[in-house]
Amino acid sequence: MSLESVRQFFAERAPDIGIIELPESTATVELAARAHHVEPGQIAKTLSLKVKDRVVLIVTRGDARLDNRKLKETLGSKARMLSTDEVVNWTGHPVGGVCPFGLETPLQVFCDVSLKHYDEVLPAAGSVHSAVRITPQLMAELTEATWVDVCQLPG
Repeated sequence: MSLESVRQFFAERAPDIGIIELPESTATVELAARAHHVEPGQIAKTLSLKVKDRVVLIVTRGDARLDNRKLKETLGSKARMLSTDEVVNWTGHPVGGVCPFGLETPLQVFCDVSLKHYDEVLPAAGSVHSAVRITPQLMAELTEATWVDVCQLPG
């Protein structure tokens, strides 16, 4: 169902974007980068967070880490990661396949500015074997995301 909801999302909003399905798992940044032959930063990971009484998604570079201070300043409160069950219930996607497309529940999406380093990123597409190639700008437009600066880059 999750992969299908992403297929439907793109069929309706960006039919020229194809879903890449691979036989191997791309459930982690490292696995996805290896499978797609890109650097880990080019993988767009989607984090599911609870901030006060709302659930939000933050899409960031695969090699970036959330900066708790920046996150609290930007969202107005501390955030906690959702549990595996909560992720599935809110997004409709399994952990490792979470993306901001074809969501079970409409959620506010934030894209970290770190994604703009790349002309093209690869977020998951609703399963641990799928992804799409998309520009960060188009991903933000399609998901009505707000650009934020809430991460630290490696090094």
